[in-house]
Amino acid sequence: MTDFADLVDGYQRFRTADWRRQRERWAKLKDGQEPRVMVIACSDSRVEPAQIFDTLPGEMFVVRNVANLVPPCETGGGHHGVSAALEFAVTQLKVSEIVVLGHGRCGGCKAALAGTFDDAEPGKGGFISDWVHLLDEARDKVRSEFPDADTEDARRAMERESVRTSLANLRTFPFVQEAEAAGRLKLHGAVFAIGDGQLHVMDQDGAFQPAKPRVEAEASA
Repeated sequence: MTDFADLVDGYQRFRTADWRRQRERWAKLKDGQEPRVMVIACSDSRVEPAQIFDTLPGEMFVVRNVANLVPPCETGGGHHGVSAALEFAVTQLKVSEIVVLGHGRCGGCKAALAGTFDDAEPGKGGFISDWVHLLDEARDKVRSEFPDADTEDARRAMERESVRTSLANLRTFPFVQEAEAAGRLKLHGAVFAIGDGQLHVMDQDGAFQPAKPRVEAEASA
């Protein structure tokens, strides 16, 4: 089991290995970041975007939260962490692509589908309940298709609906709409399966297909 002392030990290994091997890159990054891609992923400890996509420091602007959710655009009270990060990525960093990355065995999606924390108080699941209520429409859709919500197929459908929900909510932000309409921004959806390591990418019709290498994907386009 990793604890904070293990993390510090890990830092020492990083400082004497990767930091030195990539010293030129870190020297460049100290002056600022220029990622081309924003990734919105789940907080799940098993799903690390930099590892899944094999990227280097500075290549992705990453936001992680329960069930990889993007709330719809709203300007009312409250703290809008995801919205602020999105605004920064699109209007300041000028990212050209946003990827919503869902994953298999997602606890947040499972809780939304089962209503695990419905009516719970803060500290007993209330914050989780409020957050995953963003998936209410997705939950209703999945339950209508799968009467038995406690199945692998139902959970997989819910995980994919979470990606579709976040992509739809992304398009409620005016600055996202503007950038996408102008061809400066592309939105993508994907789901990573923890069990077999497969990545499925959402196509233009909203279906998920196994990811293909770039050359193969371009040849079949």
